Amino acid sequence: MKKTLLSALTITGLLCAGTLRAEAEWTQLFNGKDLTGWTAKIKGYPVGENFGETFRVEDGLLKVRYDKGYDNKFNSRFGHLFYHRPFSNYVLRVEYRFVGEQLPDGPGWAKRNNGIMLHGQTPESMRVNQDFPVSIEYQLLGGLGTGNRSTANLCSPGTHVEKDGKLYTPHGLNSTSETYHGEQWVTVEAEVRGSKSIIHRIDGKTVLEYQKPQYDPGDADAALLIKQNNGNVLIEGGTISIQAESAPCDFRKIEIKELD
Repeated sequence: MKKTLLSALTITGLLCAGTLRAEAEWTQLFNGKDLTGWTAKIKGYPVGENFGETFRVEDGLLKVRYDKGYDNKFNSRFGHLFYHRPFSNYVLRVEYRFVGEQLPDGPGWAKRNNGIMLHGQTPESMRVNQDFPVSIEYQLLGGLGTGNRSTANLCSPGTHVEKDGKLYTPHGLNSTSETYHGEQWVTVEAEVRGSKSIIHRIDGKTVLEYQKPQYDPGDADAALLIKQNNGNVLIEGGTISIQAESAPCDFRKIEIKELD
């Protein structure tokens, strides 16, 4: 009886320890307190100038806002908040929601729109007036109240991918996700395997998959990166950033698990 109880306790302890070890593998990129480890780059402003406190931390949330300095005008001041180091092979998990109203002059396509930029260039390498970093965008979209609007889509500023063994050059590729209306929290994951493949998941379910992320030789900014990459168009790794595209958005978790 004692032996059986001891064995059961031992097994339970090992399972708990295994769970703790698995959880410990996740690294929090957002600490819930401030923007330590992150750098803003907003179009028209130098690297590090967080114009209007576009990116801020309040109530334990990383918020994207436009109520300070913008005077209710976006003026195409696209912004990105970069984590300070690059990654190559990893799983990234993000919890986000859309809140409030878009600025009146924001682009129509940017309504309830944000993104997680993967395999991106560094903020220091961007031009002052560059709209978006050359990157693979994991697009985040909120529902518009009616109709269908998928999230966890692909956009490709300065890049291409392969889909089903063929080069895919259009700027966007929709996922098979549901539509998420209102201000509900959504949990998304990106499994990134260097230059081999990228998988988009929502709540553990695969909604999009593609291969061979690569620079677009026809894009001027990407062409410079190809030259720096010794002529190789395949993207092995890069920065991670979140966007500011005129729609208010909250993030409460940004965490990463690096893979071998």
